[in-house]
Amino acid sequence: MRIDRRSLTCGLAAAVASPLLARGQTGWPAGRTIRIVVPFTPGGATDIIARIVGDKLGRMWGASVIVENKAGGGANIGAEAVAHATPNGDTFVMTAPFMALNQYLYKKLQYDPAEDFTHVSLVALVPNMLVAGKHLNISTVGDLIAHGKAHQGQLTYASSGVGTSIHLAGELFKKMTGVDMVHVPYRGSAPAIQDIIGGRVDVMFDNITSSLEQVRSGQLKGIAITTAKRSKLAPELPPVADTVPGYDVSSWFGFSAPRKTPADIVERFAADVKTAIADPDVRARLEGLAAEPIGSTPAEFTAFIKKESGVWGKLITEQGITAE
Repeated sequence: MRIDRRSLTCGLAAAVASPLLARGQTGWPAGRTIRIVVPFTPGGATDIIARIVGDKLGRMWGASVIVENKAGGGANIGAEAVAHATPNGDTFVMTAPFMALNQYLYKKLQYDPAEDFTHVSLVALVPNMLVAGKHLNISTVGDLIAHGKAHQGQLTYASSGVGTSIHLAGELFKKMTGVDMVHVPYRGSAPAIQDIIGGRVDVMFDNITSSLEQVRSGQLKGIAITTAKRSKLAPELPPVADTVPGYDVSSWFGFSAPRKTPADIVERFAADVKTAIADPDVRARLEGLAAEPIGSTPAEFTAFIKKESGVWGKLITEQGITAE
């Protein structure tokens, strides 16, 4: 579930140091309006990251870059729109874990996640955070495991929806620890957080950007980070992996284009993403969301999604998870 940071860092340095050859091979995007489709509602991490990076790209290109929210269907409505868009470099989708998961969660899709897209660049990784209600008398991952095994099937964990990274983080925790917890899906993190604060649900593996404020204010208990290493934004929280070796979950975000988008446009877009997220202001804004800026080549992002699909597809199949 990791991508090689060292090779990406080297690629980032190279992209900043020298312009890509493709810049001289195409007039794109001069005079064009570039559309970035976000297949979720406004205000979430996917939307915010798309707007931060899209704004910078628009200023770099001197072009109009608009973000269009096409939410619904577990991201399938927006993804389908981009899959069927003209592959001329005018339309991209802000890709998130749905691109690796939905083929396993839905029996029938109107697009093929593996065949209908050209993946451009992995933009950022965002850790999830294990949080608990104050009504639950636990402070550590070990406490949660012990409590769960003593009360099998009684613990509840919330998510922002079936098949999200928040949901699957809980399923992976169940599988790796042997703790049986009941999944309670919501339409978004906000109502789930309120029910945990109110003591109606026990825990959640939430995106850190959604729940850190409530942890810092004392409304929720912060238990652990889901990534293998500590987060700079919440260094006081240990990784779940300190107690459950091998546990490593991140939300991730990147850009994909319709299949057959010209290679020179794809390569330029990827190189310019690296340049954009190297900008100190952009990096600071992303890091303020607890997002780790990455930047990758199309080949690296394609390999990353393939690996994510294999790992989570196996879990979804084994656990019989469905979004229908």
